[in-house]
Amino acid sequence: MEKANGYLIKDINLNLVRQAMKQIGTGSKSQLAALTKLSVVTINSLVKELVQLGELSEDETVPSNGGRPALTYRYNYGFSLALVIHMNEKQGADVVVVTVINLGDEIIEREEYGIPLFNLERFYELIEQYLSKHPTIKVIGIGIPGQSVNGEIKVSSHDQLKGVRLSEVIQEQFGLPVVLENDVNAAISGYCSRTEKDDNQCVLGVYFPRSYPPGMGIYLNGSVVKGKDGMAGEIKFLPVEVDWNNPVKTEMFIEAACTIIHTVNVVLAPDEIVIYQSLMDEETWGSAWELYRTQHAMPSMPGIILLDSFHEDFEAGMRWLTLKQLEPDIWGN
Repeated sequence: MEKANGYLIKDINLNLVRQAMKQIGTGSKSQLAALTKLSVVTINSLVKELVQLGELSEDETVPSNGGRPALTYRYNYGFSLALVIHMNEKQGADVVVVTVINLGDEIIEREEYGIPLFNLERFYELIEQYLSKHPTIKVIGIGIPGQSVNGEIKVSSHDQLKGVRLSEVIQEQFGLPVVLENDVNAAISGYCSRTEKDDNQCVLGVYFPRSYPPGMGIYLNGSVVKGKDGMAGEIKFLPVEVDWNNPVKTEMFIEAACTIIHTVNVVLAPDEIVIYQSLMDEETWGSAWELYRTQHAMPSMPGIILLDSFHEDFEAGMRWLTLKQLEPDIWGN
């Protein structure tokens, strides 16, 4: 038991050094000791191991305060790479965006392809192409307009994705862990990450695409709330009489949007609701929502933000979620 505890403590300390180096990029052992609150003796051992692994490299010798010059170390952000793939929409057509990023979330390569995500043969070819080009890719993240249950995509605005066991077949094919995430969950994760929301805040992301039903992501305690079978946020099943698969008139859209925002606000009492849409301007929404509020009582009022940056937050969220998969799981969760 003592030996097991020793390994656990070492892994925790190793991760402290790793995270500190990711933040500062380059640093000396004394700097790492100050940042991590670990002893210089412990830092010596951990740095040596990370250098042997290739995660750190010796950088340069710099003057110290009256003592011997200190050797600095550089973090190797390319030690592991992530392949992130998500579906975008441009001018009414589906586009698959493929991005390779390093541990610093820096883009190594990014391309867009005019192929549907459910064309598995072409999809496999793309993955194989990037894995061959970047052999240090250690995880694959895939963002989809849908939700999987026990590995099978059960709900999606794209019928061709339903029934596909996407993460399983890709993991079996390429032998790498796969992060499969719903587009709205990823978008609200990306938004909260870039705006540095506190973990105790509840933030909702409600997405109204032009040609598909709406969806919602719930961000709470630093992560997405999934619900049973990942079905939390499937607001297209709310009893709102709108045909989301066809163009919706502005008046009908505003009425439906107000009803949906009212409903999720009463149920979840979020601090903030981000509405992703491009169907109305902020002034129109502000007037409509103010009038709606005078006619419907609500116990709390969130901050409401209108954005037209869904695809940017979707991509940022997928990058963030995929990189999290590369963080050591010290506790075996």
